[in-house]
Amino acid sequence: MVSSSTIRTNLQEHAPGQTNIHAFDLETRATQDDHQALRLWLRMLSCTVRIQNQIKTRLRREFGTTLPRFDLMAQLERHPAGLRMNELSQRLMVSGGNVTGITDQLERERLVTRTLDPHDRRALTVKLTAAGLKRFREMAAQNELWTIELLQGLNREEKQMMLEMLGKLKIHLGNKRDQASESSSRRRR
Repeated sequence: MVSSSTIRTNLQEHAPGQTNIHAFDLETRATQDDHQALRLWLRMLSCTVRIQNQIKTRLRREFGTTLPRFDLMAQLERHPAGLRMNELSQRLMVSGGNVTGITDQLERERLVTRTLDPHDRRALTVKLTAAGLKRFREMAAQNELWTIELLQGLNREEKQMMLEMLGKLKIHLGNKRDQASESSSRRRR
């Protein structure tokens, strides 16, 4: 099993100054003795974190913004009529407080606007302003270029193969979630 001593051992196996693709990432938690599925999961997670960290750094440097702000604006760009605060919270998988804080910042910068929902006066709908839409599209175009650059280590066929394999895994995981929900429902009856 993975332990902090395993991580230290893995890090010590490489000479100082030697390039180590596994140094200081989540994958260093695993050893060859760990199950292949665990090693694969940690490899995927390490790649995701590395890409995400690059995008976060570039968003901050180039646009003075954060990934959560970008993600919130992306949701609003897909829904020009706006979204309720609770819908944003669900879509972003964060608390209502986080959505409120990000929305407050974006509203102060005049990138979003909040209005009372015409169908439910207790709810607020958030929309991108014209300036917010323009700003988001600038960031999204650059984000696409960054992502293309970051994945250049794979050729077109390898990317397609990974899309297919990860699609298969996603369906499998969705089925597992559905089975768990069914099982939980039966136990509650």
